[in-house]
Amino acid sequence: MGETHDAHPATGQHVSDDGDPDSPARSTFFSRLFRREPPETEDRADEGESEDADSSGEMLLNLRNLASMRVDDVSVPRAEIVAVADDCSLEDLVETFRESTLSRLPVYTESLDQPRGMVHLKDFALTYGFGAPADGFALEPMIRPLLYVPPSMPIGALLHKMRAAHIHMALVIDEYGGVDGLVTIEDLVEQIVGDIADEHDEAESQLWAREPDGAIVAQARVELDDFEDETGIELLPPDRADEVDTLGGLVVLLAGRVPAVGELVEHPAGHEFEVLDGDVRRITRLRLRPGGDVRAAAE
Repeated sequence: MGETHDAHPATGQHVSDDGDPDSPARSTFFSRLFRREPPETEDRADEGESEDADSSGEMLLNLRNLASMRVDDVSVPRAEIVAVADDCSLEDLVETFRESTLSRLPVYTESLDQPRGMVHLKDFALTYGFGAPADGFALEPMIRPLLYVPPSMPIGALLHKMRAAHIHMALVIDEYGGVDGLVTIEDLVEQIVGDIADEHDEAESQLWAREPDGAIVAQARVELDDFEDETGIELLPPDRADEVDTLGGLVVLLAGRVPAVGELVEHPAGHEFEVLDGDVRRITRLRLRPGGDVRAAAE
């Protein structure tokens, strides 16, 4: 009988019964199976995988915030809420959008404790534009609904609620029915992926810069190890090296809380930190005035 080849039941392709390991078919198969990429390509792949792993690991750690953090941990306090009255003029609304650089504003009647909803910059721009005449202006048709949540709600539950309702702003209501704070979906997402920059945020590529008087203005996110190496200023005792990684984290550790903008925080070595920018949740920029010995050495 002649030589036969059986068809593979799943693919219908013929499978060779050639057992010779040196046959061209088997050689091609194994060369594809065990083919190695050039070393440079492998290095790049390893670097990319390492970066992806670091980012994924950090995000997984941040996901714990969804269960452990409450709305009042991330909300903007009442005193810092920017809002407009439901009878505001076109000029007032334009000015508020411009000065705040916000894209959503709560709308209220008489006081913030009587909220109506919110107005979105996109709705205003599409309806009136920024050069429209004041005649015939009406805010009422542009008011969108808001969510109202208690301060004790877990941020994971609020994020789910916002996504389900397609409403990206919530007012935090206290036990007496008054407005206690405000939170947006960006505030919640930032707890997972970190700070979100948009087209209105200023580029902050320079991590730190020395001023003429010897003080140093720095981004709070600068790595402590790098900062100490480059400036020669020792800030974190070796026995506390595992507690914080960034300059901002050190200031929070020293203060025992998130210090307010303008607040001064003393370092045990005589250095002084001044908080330049930030909010109730974090520091974003600060000034370090080195202590006497370090300042004298620099001079």
